[in-house]
Amino acid sequence: MSSEEKRSWIYVVVGVGVAAVYFVTVMSKVPGADVARIVYVRPMLIAIGAGIGLGIVASIAAAIASPREAGRTDERDRQIHRLGEHVGFYVMSIATIVPLALAMAEAAHFWIANSLYLAFVLASVASSIKKIVSYRRGI
Repeated sequence: MSSEEKRSWIYVVVGVGVAAVYFVTVMSKVPGADVARIVYVRPMLIAIGAGIGLGIVASIAAAIASPREAGRTDERDRQIHRLGEHVGFYVMSIATIVPLALAMAEAAHFWIANSLYLAFVLASVASSIKKIVSYRRGI
């Protein structure tokens, strides 16, 4: 398994895991509550920071575990990366329609921010999954 494929696996696991913890924590407060009073900014910032930090630490750990593969990329890796990023771009483009519509409808900031965070998570996960599938099945 190449270092780029390992990094894609790391991003899927970290992205899904951190987002799941965040959404379970914050959305559990929604039933019967006024969303304007739910504290979500700090937990969201912590989730974003944790996702970035865990991704970096896990990528470094994977590079240490396989030092000969670390940083090696070839034309196939670059092609797969480009394809995955295109998929992530399209997912993000479509997913941001929801927060845009919520903003136009003057919905609570809570819903706009959380739908935008979800759009980022979906784009990152879709991009990484496309890369993994491309590594496993070929381009």
